[in-house]
Amino acid sequence: MKNQTYYYSGTALITGATIMTITMVMHPTGGSLEHLRHISTMIIVTHSLAILSIPLTLFGFWGLTKKLSADNPWSMGAFITMGVGLFAVLLAAAVNGLALSLFIRHYQETTAEMTNSLILLLTYNSALNHAFDYIFIGGVCIAISLWSVVIIKTSDFPKWVGYFGLFTCILVIAGFIAGFIFVDLTGFRVFIAGLVVWMVIVGVLLKRVEQWAI
Repeated sequence: MKNQTYYYSGTALITGATIMTITMVMHPTGGSLEHLRHISTMIIVTHSLAILSIPLTLFGFWGLTKKLSADNPWSMGAFITMGVGLFAVLLAAAVNGLALSLFIRHYQETTAEMTNSLILLLTYNSALNHAFDYIFIGGVCIAISLWSVVIIKTSDFPKWVGYFGLFTCILVIAGFIAGFIFVDLTGFRVFIAGLVVWMVIVGVLLKRVEQWAI
């Protein structure tokens, strides 16, 4: 009887990658307090989509972990690290996308003093969001690096998938060293684009595993 775990996990990875792409395309740019009020609905929608992609992505990566052997400490370590990273981006989406939008809707009319206080709150919220983003980026890079090493050392997937994963992570590290900002909207889109490509590749390979399962 066929084990459909790989098929469903591969589908979950591809679906999660698709939702991430839609989220990044739809994600509005920030701005003044009035601008944030005006686009609050779109902010809630895009971040809700991001949250939706997280459990799908985690399930997809569990299929990858199982395929590469959950008993392998490198593979399991990658899954745990990815889980930490996804939890961090979940908090970022909840705080920056949902909580902030719902909060500022209560202040349609503000005094100058209140506006200054809200701007201070927005600054703190942005710093908190960036902290979560850094944890997410670090967790993803470590996890993909570990999985890539396992892929290269085994024959479960083509070795080029592992080399591609390592190369992508090296590019991210080089970007950090060169001063590229990955936590603004443009930089985060670039990072997500690399992650999405790797997820789709792995997702397709996992679905092909099911085709040959007995």
